[in-house]
Amino acid sequence: MAASASGDKAADDSLYPIAVLIDELKNEDIQLRLNSIKKLSTIALALGEERTRNELIPFLTESIYDEDEVLLALAEQLGNFIPLVGGPEYAMYLIPPLESLATVEETVVREKAVESLRTVAGQHSAQDLEVHLVPTLQRLVSGDWFTSRTSACGLFSVCYPRVSAAVKSELRINFRTLCQDETPMVRRAAAGKLGEFAKVVELEYLKSDLIPTFVQMAQDEQDSVRLLAVEACVSIAQLLPQDEVELNVMPTLRQCVNDNSWRVRYMVSEKLTDLQKAVGQEITKNDLVSAFQFLLKDSEAEVRASASAKVTEFCSNLDKACQEQIIMTSILPCVKELVADTNQHVKSALASVIMGLSPIVGRNNTIEHLLPLFLIQLKDEWPEVRLNIISTLDCINDVIGIQQLSQSLLPAIVELAEDSKWRVRLAIIEYMPLLAGQLGQEFFNQKLRDLCFNWLNDHVYAIREAATLNMKKIVQTFGTQWAETNIINQILVMCKNSNYLHRMTCLFCINALADVCGADIIERLFLPTIKVLSTDPVANVRFNVAKTLQKLSPFLDQAAIDEHVKPILEKLNTDTDVDVQYFASEAMVSSAGGYNP
Repeated sequence: MAASASGDKAADDSLYPIAVLIDELKNEDIQLRLNSIKKLSTIALALGEERTRNELIPFLTESIYDEDEVLLALAEQLGNFIPLVGGPEYAMYLIPPLESLATVEETVVREKAVESLRTVAGQHSAQDLEVHLVPTLQRLVSGDWFTSRTSACGLFSVCYPRVSAAVKSELRINFRTLCQDETPMVRRAAAGKLGEFAKVVELEYLKSDLIPTFVQMAQDEQDSVRLLAVEACVSIAQLLPQDEVELNVMPTLRQCVNDNSWRVRYMVSEKLTDLQKAVGQEITKNDLVSAFQFLLKDSEAEVRASASAKVTEFCSNLDKACQEQIIMTSILPCVKELVADTNQHVKSALASVIMGLSPIVGRNNTIEHLLPLFLIQLKDEWPEVRLNIISTLDCINDVIGIQQLSQSLLPAIVELAEDSKWRVRLAIIEYMPLLAGQLGQEFFNQKLRDLCFNWLNDHVYAIREAATLNMKKIVQTFGTQWAETNIINQILVMCKNSNYLHRMTCLFCINALADVCGADIIERLFLPTIKVLSTDPVANVRFNVAKTLQKLSPFLDQAAIDEHVKPILEKLNTDTDVDVQYFASEAMVSSAGGYNP
């Protein structure tokens, strides 16, 4: 009787994980259902491989009706389930639930299910692939709902390389069928996978089956299909011998450059440098240069902005033998027009890359042709244009030296430094150490140092914080001797400011500079100022004194700690404010370790 009872208990225990899962998946609370899906691997481990295959997976397959969030989590989990069902030889058990998920209405769920099916397919043997996954693919291809047919498009490239010639032929026919589907969403999905499929199809069938399909899709009535055909251009061009690219790819590409939909032209622009590498130098010179000119002059600002952002990369990929000549005669005239474009995004995109032309065309061309363009952009009405030019100064500095630009640079920097938008001020602060290094100490001291001090007093905390880090980076550039002569005294004077926020900034600067200034300056200049601030009437300042001393202690020897640090901390430890006491006691514990060379 006892044995029977213990047997029943064991059976109950073994059923428990499934019972809990069923219970949680039926709960009204979506979060509870989501959590139960995320625990599936734990439940599968508890059940063991056989029961996972025979009970858990069928249960999940039957219960696929839930919120998209739950289904997405399930699709993701099942992709990692192969070890839990017993390894690759049992991977086919995961196909039914994933096939169901690949037909649901929500796109992200279908995409995740297809991604997991691709993972599962990779684990199948070639034989199992034909027996289990190919029929699944064919069911999806012939599904009544467009959702299953769109999902099918993502499985061809993982099945095709490992199946027999007869099945390959069927798959090519199936793919072409999807490319001609009456539903635009299906044709769009097929166009998106055309390049991927092209990479696994044999060259003879690429030419006979896929290239005619590609040409047809590039003429589709839907621009969303045509623009995806542009992506396939790159893959197909990479796969064909050079002489056949002209015949099979270029007519379609020329047509896309002149497409009446700006979205298609935009996609050509986005893929242009990839196409450039795929088609080779000869076709680039004969065809893509004129296509690029056309895109740089496009009527739509989005296309011009995309093309503008590619100027330097496109030029640097040109054949070195004719690079300079093509840039000066074909590209630069377009660039000159874009500098004065009516759209700020176009000018911004160009400003972020135009400096990169300088090393390509050399010193003389830079001074004669590019420098006037840089100067125009430095005076542009849009802060982002000026910022983008300043952020890439190192390119021109390497070619002609920054002194040529410095007089024009200064007004632009000053305007950005005082811009009413704090994010613009923040951006120029980040470039200041780079500028300091390029312009040198003398120029910095005369023209830029005061700007750095103004930022320390800015009314926006993020600016003051960035300005303290900026000071540290500039000291790293110019050295501690320069710092002592030029900035430290002005920083320490802030301890007397009537606004407690500026007194706090003084402490933050001391914190930031401690890393680069060393023990001598800390002991000689920083500690007397900290002592003054330790009696500040504002508690926030006093507890920041404690935090600052904790930061400085590792840089000091024991004698300096005993003489200067401990007396201040002991006094703060008896402060009337509890926060000051807390941070003082923390600092005392930390500084008790003494000198840490």
